[in-house]
Amino acid sequence: MITFNYETDFQISNEQILENWIESIIVNHDCEVGEINYIFCDDSYLHKLNVEFLNHDTLTDIISFDNSLGKLINGDIYISVERVEDNSKDFKVSFEEELHRVMIHGVLHYVGFKDKSEEDQNEMTKQENIALSLLKN
Repeated sequence: MITFNYETDFQISNEQILENWIESIIVNHDCEVGEINYIFCDDSYLHKLNVEFLNHDTLTDIISFDNSLGKLINGDIYISVERVEDNSKDFKVSFEEELHRVMIHGVLHYVGFKDKSEEDQNEMTKQENIALSLLKN
């Protein structure tokens, strides 16, 4: 089950479409959907989590807490809507495209993709692009 939670005024208008898309990406990677919670928040909320849980005193667009059990995908994905908006301007893409990229990024971590090395980052970007292309179809 995928749920969308809001700690800000922001609301997704197409929750069911996104839920189906995320589920299909998980299944395409031979995994099973467990419980995934998206929490949309602001910079302040996410910064506090970043300091408290990761000891990082920086702003970020996403923090994901992976609670997966083998191929059963579970976790909490916190997304700063403010960061996504700023990043969309920096990357010259729509807010919606950047939001979807960040949303699927967390799930791709859960199914096994990393992004620490340059090679891993390239593979993560490739997987994000594949996932985004499936949403557009």
